[in-house]
Amino acid sequence: MYRIMLADDEGIVTDSIKFIIDKEFAGVCETETAKTGRAVIELAETFRPDIAFMDIQMPGINGIEAMKEIRRTNSSTVFIILSAYDKFDYAKEALNLGVLDYLNKPFSKEMIVDVLNRAMKQIDLAKERRRQELSIREKIETVTPVIESGFIYSILFQESHSESESYKNLLGIDEDYGYMLVLSVVDADSESENPIGSGIRVQSEYTKIRDMIKGRLNCITGPLLSNKIICFFPNKTNHMEYDERVKIIGKAEELIKELSEKTGISARIGIGAVQPVEAASDSYKEALSALLFSKAEVAHASDLSVGCTYEPDYPMDLEKKLFAAVGSGNVGLSKEYAERFFSWMKETYPDALVDARLKCLEFVLWAERLSYESGGMTYHFLYRSEYLPTVMAFQDFNELQIWFADKICEAAQNVTVKKEEKQDSIVEEAKSFIRDNYAKDISLDEVSGRVDVSPYYFTRLFKEETGETFLEYLTGLRIEKAKELMKDPDVSVKDICARVGYSDPNYFSRIFKKAVGKTPTEYRAEV
Repeated sequence: MYRIMLADDEGIVTDSIKFIIDKEFAGVCETETAKTGRAVIELAETFRPDIAFMDIQMPGINGIEAMKEIRRTNSSTVFIILSAYDKFDYAKEALNLGVLDYLNKPFSKEMIVDVLNRAMKQIDLAKERRRQELSIREKIETVTPVIESGFIYSILFQESHSESESYKNLLGIDEDYGYMLVLSVVDADSESENPIGSGIRVQSEYTKIRDMIKGRLNCITGPLLSNKIICFFPNKTNHMEYDERVKIIGKAEELIKELSEKTGISARIGIGAVQPVEAASDSYKEALSALLFSKAEVAHASDLSVGCTYEPDYPMDLEKKLFAAVGSGNVGLSKEYAERFFSWMKETYPDALVDARLKCLEFVLWAERLSYESGGMTYHFLYRSEYLPTVMAFQDFNELQIWFADKICEAAQNVTVKKEEKQDSIVEEAKSFIRDNYAKDISLDEVSGRVDVSPYYFTRLFKEETGETFLEYLTGLRIEKAKELMKDPDVSVKDICARVGYSDPNYFSRIFKKAVGKTPTEYRAEV
């Protein structure tokens, strides 16, 4: 239904247009009329017309001024000017107001029908664009929480650098730093945490709480973990000024108050210090520590004795980036950060070779621990027995730098290489077992148990490495063995069937034909 307003002080004009509309657009239009500029403005406020036929010369407020007033409250109305005068200045000003057409009186039925069709088409297109925008917005609103939760998980579990970067791109995060905030729901009666009970209650209110967090803090909001909601704030620099800290604490206090008033939920908030994005899990730990060591509703790690402090010029950002690169297996970045950190040591403390030796040894041991934790390696107690005498034997920074960079790169490489080697060995062991036992009734569970991994993980890994599922590989192997046996005319098809692991000759025949395109008998006749 299109709402059409007819504004003209001549009744014959409005009556004529209404007659045409009722006849040509029966049942799709609702019309109202007004004869003065003031009446037009008042009618527009209540009627909210889609289309307005406007006479320029009306008593009191003229048509142009009336359109300006209407446009202030209704930007979508389509105006059509009616005038007995061919005045260019009026027409020019009307066009600036987004008028669809300028009709001179007297007008014909065809002119009214044509301009109405064009106006309706314009309205329909605008409505369709609006519908599509709302649909897109709805989809974005649905998927954004999933992406934000994925980003928070990638931080907490320190997933690969590329995965975190993908989430950053999806969320439009350009900053290289940020800090974490943890909202923890507490038992209002005892002012202590009850993770199970509080978590169940918050689950039903999560969407409402998330909207409040977004409204107050405008941050990346993660999922509900037990009784905690974890948030991330991107930050342009590697530190937070005092005024910024006070501001975020104030907003957090307002959020707690709003939660209590609107949901009856009592909460405390811990805030960590600014960290590089790849090391933001440290900020999360600081936020948890702030909650643990303070009884305040809002606790900031920088206000408490939480964590370790460093001398003013110590490149903590570089250290965190170095270990994040090692942990993700990025050899190139690991080498770059190692070289930069070593240069800082050499330039800042040129006479402290002993201290540099110890620092390099500390970093290498920690980097190797990260590579061991990533999986795929076997720890040997005596493996690093030569490290200390080797490091202490270096007489200058250059020798130490080469050893340091090599060991850091080796640790980063082992994160991915050793894991891949282990995966390769699992697949090769499985393939060897299948080759030795294809004639038996072996199953996926039996093979995955043989290589000591879950059936689900084995299925994915085997497909990634071989391009085939376990069953496809087993079937292919059995068919190839059957084709070899068919070269011996003294071996019957029934015996071949049993020798390659099939108990039902008919089933074997179907499988063989599906794979080869011919039945076993037809194939044997050609070999």
